[in-house]
Amino acid sequence: MTTTYAALLRGINVGGKKKVPMADLRTLMEGLRYEGVRTYLQSGQATFASDQGDEETLAAELSGAVEKHFGFPVDVIVRDHAYLKAVADACPFPAAELEAKQLHVTYFSAPVGAERFAEIDQAAYLPEEFRLGDRALYLYAPEGLGRSKLAEQLSRPRLNKGVVATSRNWNTVVRLVEMTRTPQG
Repeated sequence: MTTTYAALLRGINVGGKKKVPMADLRTLMEGLRYEGVRTYLQSGQATFASDQGDEETLAAELSGAVEKHFGFPVDVIVRDHAYLKAVADACPFPAAELEAKQLHVTYFSAPVGAERFAEIDQAAYLPEEFRLGDRALYLYAPEGLGRSKLAEQLSRPRLNKGVVATSRNWNTVVRLVEMTRTPQG
């Protein structure tokens, strides 16, 4: 059965480092026999359909192909439409009332428990807030991610040890749900 996925590439095309042109990424993914490959923006997300493998296998395959082709390692998280939709639907913040820059989702490669973030005094960062979901963290940052002190704390390596984490703003979260809604072809 063919499933439509989103591939989230971590840390590419940021600050002139790890450049991955989207046209080249599409060609690379088509070479892996993925169908209906589309990219969104320059910040490392693509959608595709495949009837081979599971999310972890597809992520490892794409990560390996990117490293071989471009010459540097890139962490990749692959998630199917059902998961992406469930994450969007479960948002604990009033997404429709907020600007996209105020709401972000960090996707994790594996489940992450609340104990990982227990040392963070959430009250000290108000009105910024975060909530955990299914392999995801929702961040409300009223002044945007670039000015968020809470985002800075949440991204500390010791908190994310052992998992790949990559964040997207709410517009991208919603767009990936739309782009993976039906198999491409």
